[in-house]
Amino acid sequence: MECYSTSMSSPSSSSLINLQGSSFPHRKLCKKSVHPWLLSSALPKPFLQLTDKPRTLICQQTSAYLFSRNYRGTISAEAGKQSWDLGRFVRTIYFFNGPPSPAKFFDFLIEKLSGPSPNKPVNAMGTSDIVLVAGATGGVGRRVVDNLRKKGIPVRALVRNEDKARRMLGPDIDLIVGDITKESTLLPEYFNGVRKVINAVSVIVGPKEGDTPDRAKYSQGIKFFEPEIKGDSPEMVEYTGIKNLINSVKENVGFRNGKLLFGTEDNNYRPLDWGALDDVVMGGVSESKFQIDPTGGENGGATGVFRGVVSTANNGGFTSIRTKNFSVPVDLSAYDGLELHLKGDGRRYKLIVRTSSDWDTVGYTVGFDTVGGQWQSIRLPFSSLRPIFRARTVSDAPPFDPSNIISLQLMFSKFEYDGKLNPTFVEGSFELPISSIRAYLKDPITARFVHVGSAGVTRPERPGLDLSKQPPAVRLNKELDFILTFKLKGEDLIRESGVPYAIVRPCALTEEPAGADLIFDQGDNITGKISREEVARICIAALESPYACDKTFEVKSVIPFSEPFTVDPENPPPEKDYNIYFKNLKAGITGKEALEQSPIPV
Repeated sequence: MECYSTSMSSPSSSSLINLQGSSFPHRKLCKKSVHPWLLSSALPKPFLQLTDKPRTLICQQTSAYLFSRNYRGTISAEAGKQSWDLGRFVRTIYFFNGPPSPAKFFDFLIEKLSGPSPNKPVNAMGTSDIVLVAGATGGVGRRVVDNLRKKGIPVRALVRNEDKARRMLGPDIDLIVGDITKESTLLPEYFNGVRKVINAVSVIVGPKEGDTPDRAKYSQGIKFFEPEIKGDSPEMVEYTGIKNLINSVKENVGFRNGKLLFGTEDNNYRPLDWGALDDVVMGGVSESKFQIDPTGGENGGATGVFRGVVSTANNGGFTSIRTKNFSVPVDLSAYDGLELHLKGDGRRYKLIVRTSSDWDTVGYTVGFDTVGGQWQSIRLPFSSLRPIFRARTVSDAPPFDPSNIISLQLMFSKFEYDGKLNPTFVEGSFELPISSIRAYLKDPITARFVHVGSAGVTRPERPGLDLSKQPPAVRLNKELDFILTFKLKGEDLIRESGVPYAIVRPCALTEEPAGADLIFDQGDNITGKISREEVARICIAALESPYACDKTFEVKSVIPFSEPFTVDPENPPPEKDYNIYFKNLKAGITGKEALEQSPIPV
């Protein structure tokens, strides 16, 4: 069993609160809940203090937390002077495995005394980076699907009509049959493996006199001077639908600022159920614990503290804290690694991540160095984790699966792995304040949610605008059930979601081929036309470019409406490098700036 780690002990302080358990209800270690044979050894001081409720930061002046019980004891043993503690060994097993049966307990003892056991197979749940295309049967959406397939990128289509989708996209297309206006149709399991999204869903506008069932007139570019909304309202599609779609995919695609696993965020404390797991399980005498220091953080706020005393007596040499198995596996497949914010002590520690609920199993491990007396953020990429079992690399272990994280462990140890020693190891007391653990997206961050909007969304109520020179949708915004107003509100949901995004606002869409020179602009001022094929290619390029991330922009062709654009099939124009356009984009420009004194009515 790979169980090596250290922590540091210091004199008791009234400001320290022991938190060996935290976020879930637990039974306390008392005669009512512990098997009688567990009470046979003396318990000189509490091993665990279990509490029932998540913590909340109650005021910045005191930086105090609400806990159900306080423990102010210390680890007072001197390194090398302790004796092996059967009671602490039993309590360790109890904390992580629950009350074991006597038979299982003695089997465990026999296994430890008989030496290493053969490696156990670990099942992986491999994931793939799928791009979800919402509105995949629309004019832009189906072209996005075609281009993604040509690039060999896994794609999943979200459509309302399965038969139509298979006729249009092929019988082998990976489909989700759902409707973004109906949250109940967007089940979480539909989005497994999805890492990026291109949303090409749009409210349908058609002529009052009608179109053909396959929208032939619309596809031909016929101008309709008396349009009306067909089907669901703009509010349902462009606002409620966007909200439902974002809520369905945001955990899969990831947040720009990462995902907090432990620590404080927005004055709310997110706990983890930590327990000490020291070399007592191997016969050693090292001892550690985990506490909350309400004022020990970098800026005077709260921080966790991994502390203890480590000894090599009895062939020991490690201490660690490990979480109980999560009740529901944590899916971090949208992220690239874990970031620890801590105050170093110059020692080398280990992070161990487990993807199995078994007690004694492979731990995906990485060592990290700290700088003494300095708060630092340490990023540990998932790609750096190596499978370790009982301090040895498991060469045939499956790849690390970030979608199925079961527990975390921090360790200070004499040992690295495969016979190597920790060059910073020193016996005695240690202390490692840890204020947060979060999953992160590596730099440069690219858009995870690309949205096809519309030019003109900020113009209907813009002061001083000559509507006679604007496209029909701007002039008829009210008659079209505030179509552009709700498109803008949907954009705002995306910008506020925390998901890395790009919002593409095309001018009037045409069936012309891609290839014309383009004009990118910001501030929502341009009019013109652009090919649907070109928009599809821009969306895919935006997924891959850090220059497009968190940008909102309009795009049109340089070709005026009065001139058709054609290409020679035998000599097509070269594919564009869209980064040339993306590099000039600026964050924070949406066109709403002109509306600050004139709010949009709904």
